[in-house]
Amino acid sequence: MIISGESSGELYGAFLARALKARNKEIKIIGVGGDRMQSAGVELISRIASSFGATEAIKTFGRIRKTFRKVCDTLKAFKPQVLVLIDYPDFNMRVAQEAKKAGIKILYYVSPQVWAWRSGRVSTIGRLVDKMAVILPFEEDIYRKAGVPCEFVGHPVMDEIREVLENSGFGTKDIGSAALKSAMRKDLGLMPDRPVMALMPGSRPHEVSKLLPVITDVINEMKRLHPDYQFVIPVAPNLDSNALSEIITQHSALITNNSIKALLAADSAVIASGTSTLQAAMLKVPMVVIYKLSPLTFFLGRLIVKVKYISLANILLDYLPPHPPLDKGGQRGGEGLRVRELLQGNASSENIIMELTRTIADQSYKDEMVSQLGKATVLFMDKGASLRVAGMIEELGAKGA
Repeated sequence: MIISGESSGELYGAFLARALKARNKEIKIIGVGGDRMQSAGVELISRIASSFGATEAIKTFGRIRKTFRKVCDTLKAFKPQVLVLIDYPDFNMRVAQEAKKAGIKILYYVSPQVWAWRSGRVSTIGRLVDKMAVILPFEEDIYRKAGVPCEFVGHPVMDEIREVLENSGFGTKDIGSAALKSAMRKDLGLMPDRPVMALMPGSRPHEVSKLLPVITDVINEMKRLHPDYQFVIPVAPNLDSNALSEIITQHSALITNNSIKALLAADSAVIASGTSTLQAAMLKVPMVVIYKLSPLTFFLGRLIVKVKYISLANILLDYLPPHPPLDKGGQRGGEGLRVRELLQGNASSENIIMELTRTIADQSYKDEMVSQLGKATVLFMDKGASLRVAGMIEELGAKGA
C-alpha cells in the first residue's frame, strides 16, 4: 500500500509503483493518490485531499478524516506486506500507528521536514517505522544519530528529469544546452529562437490564488520591458487549469502539465517555494522564489520554523561542507550566491522584476547563480530514488514473510 497526500508525493508514488511493477509484474498495489498513481497501476482507495497551514486545513478536514477511516479499514482487510508512507506527516504518522498494531512492515519515503521544525518527530517516527528512505542528504545524518534505520536514496525529481530527457533523445549532460532548450520550446509549441520565462504558482489551490495576481503583474511588466519573451505556466494535475484562463486569454501564456519541459525550455523562472525550486536547481535555471501565506499561518511559521532559507537550493548550499578546496571561481562549497527569496509583502512584481532583470542583464551574476545551483544538486545526479526504494520494499517484504 502506498499513501501520498499531495501533488509532489503523488508523483513520487507513481514512479515508485512503476519501478515495482517493472521488477514484479504480479505485484498488487493499492493506495491513496491521484491520476498519475492510478495510471501507474495503483488501485486507489481514495484520492488526495491536501492542505497546508493553520487556516487552509479547515476546508479539507472532513475529506481527510473520511480518507483516514477508509485507509484503516483497508489495512485490516488487505493486510499489505509493506506500507509505504510518502511525506504528509500528520496523516501518515497516524496511519503508521494503525499499521504498527497490525504488524505491517512500514517504509517512510520522503521525510517530514524535521530539520526545519518539530524535530521531536524523529523519535516518534523511529518508534513506528521499520526504515526511512530520505531524499535530502542531510536527513540521513539526523535519523542515524537518533538510531533510526535510514538511507539517502536520491531525489525522485531526478528520475522525472531523466525520463523526460531520454524520451526526447537527450541526456543529463545536455542540460542547459541551446539544442535542448530549442527542442523543448518546439515540443511545447513555443518559438525556438525567443527567450522563455517559466512561472510556477505552486501545486495547492491556495498558493495559486495568492500568487496569481502578482504573476499576472510580472507578465505585464516583462512584456513591456522585454517584448520578445514567451511565458509558460506549468499546472499541477490536481489543479483546474480554468483557474488560469484569465492569464491564457489576456496574456498569451502557455499552460502545460509538464514542469520539467517548461524549465528545460526556460531562461529564467519565478517559482513558488516547494519542490519546483529543486527541479529548477537541477536544471540550472536562474530563478526568484516567491511565497505568500495567510497572515496567521505566516506569523505562526515564523515562530516555529528554524531555517534561514525556504528554497531547497539555498538549504542544500548551506549544507555543503564549509571548507572544501576552492573551485575555479574562488568559492567554497557553503559560501557564495544564494537564490533570491521574496516572501509575503516582499513578493511584489517590482521586486521580482528587479531580480529577473539582473539575471537577464548581468551575465556574471547569472553564471554565478548557475554555478551555485550545480553545486547544490551534484549529490543527486548518480542516484535513482525510485529503483532503490523498490528494492528496499522487496527487502522489507521478505523480512515480513
